[in-house]
Amino acid sequence: MNKQNKIVVGISIGDLNGIGSEVVLKTLQDPRILDFFTPVIFASFKIMTYFKKAYEIECNLHGIDKIENIDHHKINVFNVWDEPVDINFGKEDLNTGAYAIKSLKSAVAALKNNKINVLVTAPINKSSIQSKDFNYPGHTDFLNKELEGESLMLMIRDSLRVGLLTDHVAVKDVSQSITKELVERKIKTIKDTLIQDFGIRKPKIAVLGINPHNGDHGVIGNEDDTLLRPALDEIYKNGTLVYGPYAADSFFGSGNYEKFDAIIASYHDQGLIPFKTLSFGKGVNYTAGLNKIRTSPDHGTAFDVAGKNIANNDSFKEALYTAIEIFKKREEYKNLTKNPLEIVVQKKEFHNKKK
Repeated sequence: MNKQNKIVVGISIGDLNGIGSEVVLKTLQDPRILDFFTPVIFASFKIMTYFKKAYEIECNLHGIDKIENIDHHKINVFNVWDEPVDINFGKEDLNTGAYAIKSLKSAVAALKNNKINVLVTAPINKSSIQSKDFNYPGHTDFLNKELEGESLMLMIRDSLRVGLLTDHVAVKDVSQSITKELVERKIKTIKDTLIQDFGIRKPKIAVLGINPHNGDHGVIGNEDDTLLRPALDEIYKNGTLVYGPYAADSFFGSGNYEKFDAIIASYHDQGLIPFKTLSFGKGVNYTAGLNKIRTSPDHGTAFDVAGKNIANNDSFKEALYTAIEIFKKREEYKNLTKNPLEIVVQKKEFHNKKK
């Protein structure tokens, strides 16, 4: 944090043809935010001024060419590029995809160098970002390479937290991708995250099965009985409060999810469909398990409404404040565990009484 103890929030602008710029500016237009944190948008002052006029948003932007010139009383725009960019709202475009990656890479570099405290990413289009220099399916995989730790996609809405064993993996490859070692690593990651980032001392974790009805004792598949259940039993015996596998089809509808601090789904849609059904527009995507903090809204580029000035910024706002809260929790945890009090066991002295 800076000398004023304000958290510096870096924001990558996402796909310029999507709703990223709109939800960012709508979130930052309230001048009171500057009392709590310092925003830094990684884009260009010219393009953000264009977006501000397009959306008729009143806010003061401050362009900077060096990250060291951040003004903690203004909305900073770090100039990642200077040249003009053609904007075609709602259109998938490799050119705007390239600028989204320029923004992301610049923001991540600042995050790694401790110039910003947390990163909030506006949505990108997974197709238009692909190039010889960037061939990742999304933010999470790129951050996993750039930062320390092992990433885990964790969707958050209040006390509902849904993580994934496998994220951007084709359904046909899911069962082959899940191994005992993967299960152990992911559960350790989410346990550590719940302790240090959410302040939950003894988290309870539920795991959803791989096959429908957990395979019905091998009728629909045996991976739950031969791989997942034995792995969970061993992890539980070693002291982690992990339970399952649970049949996914009734887990959320029954309200069973409310009994746990986190739920781990075996694959993307198994976890994200119920999560977004319960939380859409208010949810947050948190990249857990890394040494730095990154969040994003629970929606994509929304090309169908881009440029119409009707995008809802609630999820982006939630992502921003969630990043700040996690940063505070993690700093608190670091301070508490940095110099743990040494426990001294005093031996009682026994004296034989002379009779």
